[in-house]
Amino acid sequence: MSHPADENVETKEMDSRSLSSSQGQEPYVHKVGVPPKQNLFKEFRYTVKETFFSDDPLRPFKDQTKSRKFILGIEAIFPILGWGRTYNLKKFRGDLIAGLTIASLCIPQDIGYAKLANLSPQYGLYSSFVPPLIYAVMGSSRDIAIGPVAVVSLLLGTLLQNEIDPNTNPTEYRRLAFTATFFAGITQATLGVFRLGFLIDFLSHAAIVGFMGGAAITIALQQLKGFLGIEKFTRKTDIISVMHSVFSSAHHGWNWQTILIGSTFLSFLLFAKYIGKKGPKFFWVPAIAPLISVVLSTFFVYITRADKHGVAIVKHIEKGINPSSVKEIYFTGDYLAKGVRIGIVAGMIALTEAIAIGRTFASMKDYQLDGNKEMVALGAMNVVGSMTSCYVATGSFSRSAVNFMAGCETAVSNIVMSVVVFLTLQFITPLFKYTPNAILASIIICAVINLVDYKAAILIWKIDKFDFVACMGAFFGVVFASVEIGLLIAVSISFAKILLQVTRPRTAILGKIPRTTVYRNIQQYPEATRVPGVLIIRVDSAIYFSNSNYVKERILRWLMDEEERVNRDYQTRIQFLIVEMSPVTDIDTSGIHALEELFRSLQKREVQLVLANPGPLVIDKLHTSNFANFLGEDKIFLTVAEAVAYCSPKLAEEP
Repeated sequence: MSHPADENVETKEMDSRSLSSSQGQEPYVHKVGVPPKQNLFKEFRYTVKETFFSDDPLRPFKDQTKSRKFILGIEAIFPILGWGRTYNLKKFRGDLIAGLTIASLCIPQDIGYAKLANLSPQYGLYSSFVPPLIYAVMGSSRDIAIGPVAVVSLLLGTLLQNEIDPNTNPTEYRRLAFTATFFAGITQATLGVFRLGFLIDFLSHAAIVGFMGGAAITIALQQLKGFLGIEKFTRKTDIISVMHSVFSSAHHGWNWQTILIGSTFLSFLLFAKYIGKKGPKFFWVPAIAPLISVVLSTFFVYITRADKHGVAIVKHIEKGINPSSVKEIYFTGDYLAKGVRIGIVAGMIALTEAIAIGRTFASMKDYQLDGNKEMVALGAMNVVGSMTSCYVATGSFSRSAVNFMAGCETAVSNIVMSVVVFLTLQFITPLFKYTPNAILASIIICAVINLVDYKAAILIWKIDKFDFVACMGAFFGVVFASVEIGLLIAVSISFAKILLQVTRPRTAILGKIPRTTVYRNIQQYPEATRVPGVLIIRVDSAIYFSNSNYVKERILRWLMDEEERVNRDYQTRIQFLIVEMSPVTDIDTSGIHALEELFRSLQKREVQLVLANPGPLVIDKLHTSNFANFLGEDKIFLTVAEAVAYCSPKLAEEP
């Protein structure tokens, strides 16, 4: 057995070090591999592929004949041609029941959501006729139910009325709504075609939870106008303005008959929702309850002529299917830019909601959802919808949940729903004349309650406090300011979080786990021991221009803190600083420059810099920049254990 040298003598030659001298010979010390140089074109192609085509969309086309590739290409654009070949009567039975069920839910909701968007009731129904047909042909989700939704309707109505008063200029307002819908569709389709769907992921889950919750509160407050029978109501959406409008009209503006109708049927709807939660077999109860409420309340108002006593009713709904609106879209003029801006915002929010819903139900049924195809399908349906008197449609969570529970098999359930809406527009709309606005308000209030996900907010608080700030920022922004302010806060905080994580990466001091050669964070593993005379620091991020200076300064601060500690405890002074680089996925010129500055600063302190386990991109750039030679290749190691063996061979021999 060979014996190590005197523990106070530290040799600087790498080859004279060993992880264990128990065998009387020096073990092989692994060199950090440098990847072979790649062709610039190949490297660029690989980067583009991983960024935009990570799902390898052309895989099905490999080794196929030209005719087969053509068929696959058509099916990629129109998925119905693929799954339609295996469609049968059993699947149709499930889709028929689901389609009829969601139609009974969507008809009363659509009339109410159109009012949220400050449009006539028929436009809500139009938006549940054409868009679902387009989506059924082009969409890849089996479960999404398409139509107007509360949040997008409110957002669109708020943004549009900031530009045009819907009461004094209804025609221009409607035209701007179609223009915004057109450009919402263009935005969605563009993101899908150019595979830029990752952009919607910048709106974090926490921000969406807060935004949706705030929007739900705002939507519910807006319904107090119809629920209480108030004629003069504020156009603002913040809670202070709304409550001031409500209470200032309490003595002369409230209608007790309207309140009686609204509260009675709201109680009925909430009870139906409670029954629906009792078990899956009762899913149809809350689904059919809104239509029952509309029928009963309409009949009640008609026989009692409550409309003569101040109960506001829907009055006239245009009969017939969607008229063309191609000539109403603004392609020139002052309103074009406004339509584009509003359309982009509404399109992104609608897209975020639809993709989230689609992914949720796809995971429950264990099938893959192509996000880019979904964007193209949603974009196409809104572009076509804008030309057929529809406003922005997307996936509805409440209707999709009912669709799922009703046993839908394919997107045919959307076609069934669309057919029912078509029949409603053709034959039944005159029957809605005496429908009280109070029942529509009750239906919307009941529908948006679930958007206030307080359980998710509590979980976000437990997991990540910064996420909770984003959640609450979006929530209070919507409730106390406006929908667009809340959205801006949500996006801003989400970006702020990304910037903080990029510019202030985590670093940690590592220690040796007893009886192993494993080195871990001493805060996570208190039993891990520091190496005498050696400071081991791990950087948990790529090192870029945005954080390189911080990383350098943070490492030097760790070193100063450690030097103070060892001086206070009369321990061996720090002679080596090992930077564990396995989490460092990439480095740029600023990062390499920061390492050079760190090296020089350590030299002045008579501390040697040692690197452990740099990744392929990092080691390649370290060699290309000549920093590896500047530092010394004998100070770049494959593992922390080998680096420690170089710096402190005595410790390396301990079990």
